[in-house]
Amino acid sequence: MCGFCGFTGNLVKSEEILTGMMNKIIHRGPDSEGKFISDDIAMGFRRLSIIDLDHGSQPMSNETDNIVITFNGEIYNHQELREDLIAKGHVFKNNSDTEVLIHSYEEYGEKMLDNLRGMFAFVIWDSKNKTLFGARDFFGIKPFYYAEIDGQLVYGSEIKSILEYPGYKKAVNKVALENYLTFQYSVLEETFFKGIYKLMPSHCFTFKDGKMDIKRYWEPVFEADESKNLDDLVDEIDNAMQDSIKKHKISDVEVGSFLSSGVDSSYVAACFKGDKTFTVGFDYEKYNEIDYAKALSKKIGIDNYSKLITTDEYWDTISKVQYHMDEPLADPSAVALYFVSQTAAKHVKVALSGEGADEFFGGYNIYREPHSLAPITRLPMPVRKGLGKVAKAIPFKVKGKNYLIRGSKTLQERFIGNAFMFNEEEREKILKNPTGKYPHTQLTKPFYDKVKDKDEVTQMQYIDIHFWLIGDILLKADKMSMAHSLEVRVPFLDKEVFNVARTVPVKYRVTKENTKYAMRMAAHRYLPDMVAEKKKLGFPVPIRIWLKEDKYYNKVKKAFTGTAAREFFNVDEIVKLLDEHKAGKADNSRKIWTIFVFILWHKEYFGKKAA
Repeated sequence: MCGFCGFTGNLVKSEEILTGMMNKIIHRGPDSEGKFISDDIAMGFRRLSIIDLDHGSQPMSNETDNIVITFNGEIYNHQELREDLIAKGHVFKNNSDTEVLIHSYEEYGEKMLDNLRGMFAFVIWDSKNKTLFGARDFFGIKPFYYAEIDGQLVYGSEIKSILEYPGYKKAVNKVALENYLTFQYSVLEETFFKGIYKLMPSHCFTFKDGKMDIKRYWEPVFEADESKNLDDLVDEIDNAMQDSIKKHKISDVEVGSFLSSGVDSSYVAACFKGDKTFTVGFDYEKYNEIDYAKALSKKIGIDNYSKLITTDEYWDTISKVQYHMDEPLADPSAVALYFVSQTAAKHVKVALSGEGADEFFGGYNIYREPHSLAPITRLPMPVRKGLGKVAKAIPFKVKGKNYLIRGSKTLQERFIGNAFMFNEEEREKILKNPTGKYPHTQLTKPFYDKVKDKDEVTQMQYIDIHFWLIGDILLKADKMSMAHSLEVRVPFLDKEVFNVARTVPVKYRVTKENTKYAMRMAAHRYLPDMVAEKKKLGFPVPIRIWLKEDKYYNKVKKAFTGTAAREFFNVDEIVKLLDEHKAGKADNSRKIWTIFVFILWHKEYFGKKAA
């Protein structure tokens, strides 16, 4: 586990530049560093030692030194792959999963990706063919950023490294901002920094002779098997999870587990049979899961380590979180993840977590909406639209207002994932210079088109896998854990687990009463009923309450009337959102937070401190 960075070509001060890029990501790999520099490429690496502690250093080369790799992640089937490659005549120098990637590339080239099971981002320099080959894992667990500058490729595990490259001129991507206001995260392939891009999940690239060729190598496809009965499905789910957790435990250092009050992390913690779990909560009664986590940990015989986050600690850490995130993320739970990672890192180097269960098995409460909206969606669309217009004029506290508004829209209009902040009309109102690019339906349409023959729940899951999971869930999991030099592993986000999840009929995913139905049945085998059946909460953060308190209202208002706010927003409009929330006229907390987070991020990267 680590961070890497580099660039093609040969600069006058290549080593000095590479060192500066590497220094920006020391937190990803504090144990050691490595460099490979030639006339064609400079490759840098920061290592967090997890597997083959003595011999797993990078950059790593093959026996003839014409293939060099830097790799971030873990390959969970590397031992089986090693046996196959040895049988084909490959000679290994160490026991690392990194060397397995080198020989896999030699043997299979791009097709090597079909054989991998794990989380990864890597680049391989083939000096014989003067080719740089790279890839990102199936679901986007590990990050990969790149920019093409003066005919060369500059890349890194974090954007911070690329910002250190002397040929890059830093500028805000205003189109990214506009779409962020709708999604609450950076949704485009081009990041918030103009000219810097994300390599998307399940994609690989070849860079040769100054040309970048990107292609998709794998696609998640849902194909429900209606012939399966519930008992058999539950067995399949549990067998796949047990195998995945076993693989994710492979390490030469101690492994712990995150634990919230939800069924996902509880299932993982109960099955992994480690020694330590880690939990955080807030100093508000309804926002504290620590007592639950301690009780479950005691029941399953594991020590629980917890942290109570004070309100001031939370607010004092927001800017630091946005710095580590690289791009603004308006998910309030990111700060909580920062603290649970900090707590875990005091005891272990690796922690298991429950991300991915909701997207795979149908866990979000919003997935029940096709059931709940059925009475209104059966009506003709003109009638639904009329009811929606009437509902918009109703005061916000009136029960049923949001139901009618959502029922007046098609699925494609109303669902872009678990967050929907500002619609196009609203963001045009608050932005000083709106670009009008990419209405949300334009961004999601290609993905809806691929699953147009599926039921609405499956369509929603597919959208979340390609948007919410990548842009929010996995971004914060990677960046918040690596900020503390902690490796987070996600057993649900395993290719073999997905191969089971993709076959689960919708009736065993989402019912009128609950979500993740079949998966919860599997969890029942290890957890008390009250845990296995617990309603999905997410990670509740009391920002709605805080923004009504003078101290935090004033803190946000200061940001809303500052330099960055005046550059990008119509200040009167965003202050109005804040004042209406404080007065109880509307719950604007998440919209306010989305704007506030961007302003803090902008200060980190473009303010006086960043200059």
